[in-house]
Amino acid sequence: MGNNEQTGNNLSALGRISKIIHEPARLMLLSQLYVVEEADFLFLEQQTGMTRGNLSTHLSKLENGGLVEIKKGYVGKIPRTVIRMTSEGRAAFKKYLRQMKAVIDMLSE
Repeated sequence: MGNNEQTGNNLSALGRISKIIHEPARLMLLSQLYVVEEADFLFLEQQTGMTRGNLSTHLSKLENGGLVEIKKGYVGKIPRTVIRMTSEGRAAFKKYLRQMKAVIDMLSE
């Protein structure tokens, strides 16, 4: 098998990666959440630079995919939304990282 053919076969792995994670805004959110136990909405808004509406939309997609858990509550009279990765989300993110590393390593050879 030629090198170009081998590369093409290995790149087909990109088609199997999680599209919900691979989207840049969601990848940024999951990267932030991966290194903390939980984060509040305002923290994620500041860290990512997303608008509230955009952040909310992406978090909803991650929640619907079972990757994050969103809890809404109050601190005194101030509303607070806390987001954390689920165990399924952590496992999916680790799998995504392994898959991307394999593709990057293959292209670096």
